[in-house]
Amino acid sequence: MVNRLKFYMLALTTLVVCSAKADEGMWLLQLMQQQNSIDMMKKQGLKLEAIDLYNPNGVSLKDAVGIFGGGCTGEIISPEGLILTNHHCGYASIQQHSSVEHDYLTDGFWATSRDKELPTPGLKFTFIERIEDITDLVNQKIANKEITEAESFTSAFLNNLAKELLEKSDLKDKPGIVPQALPFYAGNKFYTFYKKVYPDVRMVAAPPSSVGKFGGETDNWMWPRHTGDFSMFRIYADANGEPAEYSESNIPLKTKKHLAISLKGLKEGDYAMIMGFPGSTSRYLTVSEVKERMNSTNEPRIRVRTARLNVLKEVMNASDKTRIQYANKYAGSSNYWKNSIGMNKAIIDNDVLGTKAAQEARFAAFAKEKNNADYMNVVKQIDDAVAITAPLNYQFTSLTEAFFTAIEFGSPFQIMEKLENAIEEKNDSAIDANIKILKEVYDAIHNKDYDHEVDRKVAKAIFPLYAEMIPAEQRPAFYNTIEKEYKGDYNKYIDALYDNSILSNQANFDKFIKKPTTKAIKNDLATQYSKAKYDKYLALVDNLKGESQKLASLHKIYIRGLGEMKLPVPSYPDANFTLRLTYGNVKPYSPKDGVFYKYYTTTDGILEKENPEDREFNVPAKLKELIQKKDFGRYAMADGTMPVCFLSTNDITGGNSGSPVLNENGELIGTAFDGNWESLSGDINFDNNLQRCINLDIRYVLFILEKLGGCGHLINEMTIVE
Repeated sequence: MVNRLKFYMLALTTLVVCSAKADEGMWLLQLMQQQNSIDMMKKQGLKLEAIDLYNPNGVSLKDAVGIFGGGCTGEIISPEGLILTNHHCGYASIQQHSSVEHDYLTDGFWATSRDKELPTPGLKFTFIERIEDITDLVNQKIANKEITEAESFTSAFLNNLAKELLEKSDLKDKPGIVPQALPFYAGNKFYTFYKKVYPDVRMVAAPPSSVGKFGGETDNWMWPRHTGDFSMFRIYADANGEPAEYSESNIPLKTKKHLAISLKGLKEGDYAMIMGFPGSTSRYLTVSEVKERMNSTNEPRIRVRTARLNVLKEVMNASDKTRIQYANKYAGSSNYWKNSIGMNKAIIDNDVLGTKAAQEARFAAFAKEKNNADYMNVVKQIDDAVAITAPLNYQFTSLTEAFFTAIEFGSPFQIMEKLENAIEEKNDSAIDANIKILKEVYDAIHNKDYDHEVDRKVAKAIFPLYAEMIPAEQRPAFYNTIEKEYKGDYNKYIDALYDNSILSNQANFDKFIKKPTTKAIKNDLATQYSKAKYDKYLALVDNLKGESQKLASLHKIYIRGLGEMKLPVPSYPDANFTLRLTYGNVKPYSPKDGVFYKYYTTTDGILEKENPEDREFNVPAKLKELIQKKDFGRYAMADGTMPVCFLSTNDITGGNSGSPVLNENGELIGTAFDGNWESLSGDINFDNNLQRCINLDIRYVLFILEKLGGCGHLINEMTIVE
């Protein structure tokens, strides 16, 4: 068993030597030597060695790249822990520090000195300290029947294994080390990542949203682009350079590696590589699974988010306070709302279903030729499982989007149940303990970024929509309450929920905790509502569990077979928010007949798009003046124009936001922040002709930093190559 698995993995990891093509691929740095991918990169123009990119025993470019927050990438651009990432990655932190009095979202923020840099509670930066191959260890546990194959995919097993491995590691006593074990190639390979997490990260610079979000949702996922999508933060550490919680005594981290910045510019065909943390792709789906993604995930997400966004847009336009409160929520909801719309369109426009069907046909012929029963049956078995999971996933997405994402208000029913038991048992200490937790929950719900009346309006849009989407017998139990006790009047039920529940307002809450009773808990609408939605959630999870485990095992067989078949696709595993490298070139594209997009944009386009009546296309007066006077300093191109964004053929997805774009010498030329509309099916199928990465030119970053922000002191920290 173990020897056979080793053979399969050899086929997977060496396939690239035979079948690599430019641009596509989210490569594991630790496999570059084994796969000879460094040779392919050199053919594209790279002038570095593999050890310069990833050195397991020393310092390399990977040590200047890390996870920003919980879902983006950032890079170190000075010896003193200065981070560059996207504006949309820093957006939650900018919003966190903003108020009507200090509206950093609108006005921007520029720290003129270190003592003006703002501590940002909850924000972390994570480096990858070490990567270890644990495939043989996991396979041995399967062979010894310590675990089943299905268990090898589970987070419970992998989390425990990671902890065990850390305890045996020389890193176990090092501050800030967090281990993570993950499957790759659908469980044909496993790695442990030892992460070093710094919890004191401070906000340094953020342009106004009229720069950092210029074009707004209209331009999101679109090209041509003119968005100055960047922000800067700084890592602070203790006196020894180790991770430490915020303290005034902390100092900027003396990083072991930072990126040099190139002002030499770029031209069509130039080498470009991106190192970062792509979040999730599904490149090995079957036809049935692609249809499931379209109909069971994307469609319900689009419908629910459309309803929520319509409400939020209206209330945000009416109030600056609400605009600031809901800015990050709106941006987060809108991003993958538009992504889902674009993905479904691109799947059809790019005939992804036809491509997948052709792949299945080739695989069927290969399986028959090999006379391999597992391979001959696996696609049919996947299709059979999907026939069961598709309607359940539709219910699951509809439920979670509606009642766990769109609507925020609710009640911690488990705490309420514990409190109810404590009251019945007359256990005063338990009563006090649970009331203390309830106070924390109340404060968490009614935080500075929550408006009860806004949430009520969202609920009034969502409740009837969900009823249109889901048959009565599949809805949570509170819909029965609406029918029986409120005669089907959603608004009447919602008003009662938002007005009369224990956690609805301070007066209700104070009255309850002054004299808590079991009757009040039993009659509490928010507790009933929250329990009903969680009951439905758990039932769906339970119904999906068996088929999901079956699909995981089937994918392991399918991907193993695809590797053996030597498809003309590089052998890289699907993205899973681990460190990857993608390489390609600066390149324009033609999305359709008669349309050709050049590979870069300039500030001329900012003035062409300007619309003072539209918040998305406002241009700050000072920036407009700088552009009109062509006051670009050393950052202009040879012809005197100022570059803003550029295109490359790199293979990225969500999570890569903020990733460094590097030239052939490993110097920073930009930061990745988006993909183009025509290729939004790229998470499922990479199209070499259409797939483009949208990057912010580093010269525009420095121009804004110096000329608009007056932050020459930050540029002085950097290593600039002219």
